[in-house]
Amino acid sequence: MSETFSSFLAELAATIGPAQISTDPNDLAPHLVEGRGLYRGTAFGLARPRDTDDVSACLWLANRHRLPVVAHGGNTGLVGGGVPRDALVLSLDRMNRIRAVDPVNLTMTVEAGAILKTVQDAATAEGCLFPLSLGSEGSCTIGGNLSTNAGGTAVLRYGNARELALGLEVVLADGRVLNDLNRLRKNNTGYDLRNLFIGAEGTLGIITAAVLKLFPAPRVRATAWVGLDSRQAGLDLFDLVRASAGECLTGYEFMYAEGIDFVLRHIPGTRCPLDSRSPFHVLIELSSSDASLDLAGRLESLLGDAYERGLIGDATIAASVAQAAALWSLREHISDAQKFEGGSIKHDISVPVSAVVAFLDRATAACEAELAGLRVVAFGHFGDGNIHFNLSQPVGMDKAEYLSMWDRFNRIVHDIVADLGGSISAEHGIGLIKLHELARYKDPVALDLMARLKATLDPHNILNPGKVLPPRQSFTA
Repeated sequence: MSETFSSFLAELAATIGPAQISTDPNDLAPHLVEGRGLYRGTAFGLARPRDTDDVSACLWLANRHRLPVVAHGGNTGLVGGGVPRDALVLSLDRMNRIRAVDPVNLTMTVEAGAILKTVQDAATAEGCLFPLSLGSEGSCTIGGNLSTNAGGTAVLRYGNARELALGLEVVLADGRVLNDLNRLRKNNTGYDLRNLFIGAEGTLGIITAAVLKLFPAPRVRATAWVGLDSRQAGLDLFDLVRASAGECLTGYEFMYAEGIDFVLRHIPGTRCPLDSRSPFHVLIELSSSDASLDLAGRLESLLGDAYERGLIGDATIAASVAQAAALWSLREHISDAQKFEGGSIKHDISVPVSAVVAFLDRATAACEAELAGLRVVAFGHFGDGNIHFNLSQPVGMDKAEYLSMWDRFNRIVHDIVADLGGSISAEHGIGLIKLHELARYKDPVALDLMARLKATLDPHNILNPGKVLPPRQSFTA
């Protein structure tokens, strides 16, 4: 370890206590590799602050020593955004308290290290709902959710993480604390500083706490699984359900059959809910806090109407909470099941809802034409235009050879996305994996403004350096 690192760690230990610092390789190891195994980082130390004052001290010292700091929550990111490079890893796992719940104001104040599932359960205990829901909700943290502006399966009704946060507490690069933990729905007192940090992946400041929006807890739900013969039927069915169900429409998940086949093949305890095989599937959920509503009856009527119009084939409505959970499990295990089928080149894109079918048609045809035997595993939040367009390798192909084609498929997929007015990152962020893609597709003026903000808030570039913002030479201002 260099003398600079040693000196810094000694000062940090004297400031926040040696028990909060570790250089043990066994402690560092889980923080060096991201979930998909595409990147491996290096760190000279691990800090586990107990509170906001500890975080402030860490950043003040790091800024003085000009040393990089990478904040970690659950380390469930998918774009390499939390991979350190000769940095101090600052884990917020000890800062996991729920500071306050206000069921009348429908707000909850939580620390950034709180696990998403814990926050959901705390809201439920007060008769409320915190609607952010992700496949990794048992391990991801609120700080990470906000830093990546996480989406999930309920965006259609409740919005992204950005829409679910009223206020933030943020430690800046120089150690100062922005105390903006307001619980107000209306607050026109200047620039909206909160939104600078949501989605910034820890490059502008470290979120240490947040005020989250709550909602009345649903008292009735209805969940259905539907087989479709075409992508266009998926959009037409969505339009029909949205028009009829209105705000009761909580989830509308569209899936290619290939992904469901993977789940049924590799995930124990799963089974196909339909008697016949369809090339496409949709999972629909309606929910309401009004227990008097017959949502199952309404969903049955909607599906009957869709059948009469020729939009759907086979369908089933869950008859119990357990059956609904089993349907959701099929959707949520698609990514896990892909791992058993070899290499996967993943895209997290969004286009206007009206362009989803055009994207799926064009991208599927173009990618299949590029490589014989390629298996397209597309699924996502159809109603908000977000598609996870994953490409599984041909059976028997060498995995490394296949993954070396990542840039080729990026160009195919992302060019189509750009042509349709979409985004190359819908909910996973930029991290490392999309840095150069961002330079190619983002407006150069926007990139210049991002660089100026970074230089203003973090002039010594200590906060998660090398992430989100492409090198300036890669874009023209």
